[in-house]
Amino acid sequence: MARTKEFNEDQVLEKAIEIFWYKGYNGTSAQDLVTHLGLSRSSLYDTFGDKQKLFTKALCKYHDENYQRVKEELENAVNVKEALIQIFKQAVIESLEDRITKGCFLLNSAIELAVHDNQIAEIVNNNRKMMERVFYNAVKKGQESGQISTQQDALLLARFIANNYSGIRVLGRGGEKDKQVYDDIIKVTFSIF
Repeated sequence: MARTKEFNEDQVLEKAIEIFWYKGYNGTSAQDLVTHLGLSRSSLYDTFGDKQKLFTKALCKYHDENYQRVKEELENAVNVKEALIQIFKQAVIESLEDRITKGCFLLNSAIELAVHDNQIAEIVNNNRKMMERVFYNAVKKGQESGQISTQQDALLLARFIANNYSGIRVLGRGGEKDKQVYDDIIKVTFSIF
């Protein structure tokens, strides 16, 4: 008779995100996972396969949740430009309050692994394309409603926004704590609108 799982997979993935985000893929040992997740090795591997598969599932969960949050905020926005600015400001708050300078799990993974791991590179590139599409849809909506200038192509603006959003996350990972630096980036980013 097969044993039933005595844990919530979603909660375990949240804990996996925490440890991988803090230590990176290469810095996280199997023992770190067992200790942090509170699972036996057999439960861990029976459920998720190997460390790589667990990492990939955790990374996809992180991407899906963040993508969905940004998408919903922008789709429900009455004032698109203000919603975009608020998304940037939230990233700044997270960076300034991040005592251990963990940055963005997805970007950290891109830097650590994408050059050597095609699956991670694909996840990272899909994330970039999806975020670009969300920003494109928001810019287009803003242009159609007159909130955003039509002097620039919506796709070019979306790519610019996505790149600057990632840049804020990278600054956070680097430990930048000067709020003025972030405010300047936001000011210039949205001055072209």
